[in-house]
Order: sequence, then C-alpha cells, then structure tokens
Amino acid sequence: MTLFNEGPRRVIEANGNPLLRVIAVGIGIFFFLILVLSSIARVNSGHVGVLTLFGKVTGEILPEGIHLVNPFKENHQISVRTQELKESASVPSSEGLVMNLDTSLIFHLNPEKVAEVYQKIGPNYLQVLVEPNLRATIRESTASHSANALYTGEREMVAKEIYNQLITRLEPRGIMVESVLLRDIQLPATLKASIEAKQQAEQEALAMNFRLQKETQEAQRKRIEAQGIRDFQQIVAQGISPQLLEWKGIEATENLAKSANSKIVVIGNSKNGLPLILGQ
Repeated sequence: MTLFNEGPRRVIEANGNPLLRVIAVGIGIFFFLILVLSSIARVNSGHVGVLTLFGKVTGEILPEGIHLVNPFKENHQISVRTQELKESASVPSSEGLVMNLDTSLIFHLNPEKVAEVYQKIGPNYLQVLVEPNLRATIRESTASHSANALYTGEREMVAKEIYNQLITRLEPRGIMVESVLLRDIQLPATLKASIEAKQQAEQEALAMNFRLQKETQEAQRKRIEAQGIRDFQQIVAQGISPQLLEWKGIEATENLAKSANSKIVVIGNSKNGLPLILGQ
C-alpha cells in the first residue's frame, strides 16, 4: 500500500518543480523574441523594401526605416539612388565608318514600380534591360549622322535622340532616365586628320575673308577722306581771287611792320605790287 501511494505523490511533486517551470518560461520567451525579431524589417537609406511571401511578390513596398511585418514575409532591399552606367561601344556612322563612343547613362529606379521591376525583371535589371537598350539605342542614333557631324556640331543632338529613345523604352518598365552624356568620340586616325585639316582650312579662309573685308573698309575710308579733301580744296580755290590775296598780303605786311623785330621793307615788287620784307 505504501509503494502504491508514493508513486502518484512523486509525480505530483515532479510536475510542480519550479526549475521545470522556469525552463518552460524561458523557452517561451526565446521563441517570442525570435518571432518579434523576425517581424522587424529594416530598410536602409536610399533603398526600398520589396516583400515576398513564400517566394511570391506581395506588391508591398517599404520605405526606408524600421517596420513591423509578417514574420513569414521576406524583405528584399533595392536601391533607388541615382546610378551611372558607363558604356564604350563601336558604333557606325551614316557613311558606314566605325567609331568608338563613350557614353554615360544617369538613371534611377521609380520607387513606385520597384516591386514590378523585382518581379518581372529581377535584381539584375541592369544587365537584363538597361545595358542592351543603351547599346541598341546608341547604334540606332549614330547610324543616322555622319562622322564629321558627330565629331563637330551634332553631338548634343545625338545625345538628345538617345535620351528620348531610352525614355520611351525604359520608363514604362520602372527605370527613370535622368540624362545621357557623350563623353568622347574617337574617329579613325585618317578621318580625324582630314576633318581637322578641313577645319583648319575653314578657319584660315574665315581669317582671310576678315582681312579682306578690313582692307576693303580701309580703302573705302581713304577714298571718302580723299574725296572730302578734294571737295574742300575746290571750295577754297573757288573762293580765292587775286584781289583777296593782295588784300591778305597787305594785312600781313602791316602786322609785320608793327612788330618790334628788326626788318627791311622793300617797296615795289614787280609781280603783285606787295612789299618784300626781309628779316635781320
């Protein structure tokens, strides 16, 4: 009877052991902390979070910061900062010449379409979508321009064409194009030399035209000046008579005779009747 009664009493004592109760509470707290920590989603600055549930994109987008989410959802951070894609490609001109063109594409992801980009394109959207479209657009744009035009005055026009085409192709897919920069255009050496020689000849021709125009203007100025002098002389000659000259001579003789300087006045000049004055 004693053995029979002691068994249940020991079981009751074991179930009420404080140590076991502490262990059970600790395990519960541990799993609760794991649940809480797995429910916290952190999104870094300049990124957005795309949530997936068992591999399926939910369409939810988390802004930067700390968020509480379903612990079974996984957070995928994707940058929405401005990025630069540099591309160096051999492209044709309208004459069929091959040039080396260095291009920079400045872009960023549309935060509202990041979930769509992640779902339909994937995190490697740069290699899958952006690079192929940039290469194709560069070739299409340069093929309609001559090498000389690309090297001289139409570079900005080509960059604008590339920019407009990329907007049409990329922005509906969630990639916002900011600008397209043509950093450098390298032509074949022979073509580059001929273009530079032509430009130098054009500059020399412009300089020669400027000099000729300047000389023509100077000749015109001198001709006008000579015409003015001739007209003045004609007017003066018409107004001078022998009587006027004699009168001016008499006035000059009187003024000289009144001066304090020593002089000799000879009267009776046979040519015009004016006195001849000799200084001493």
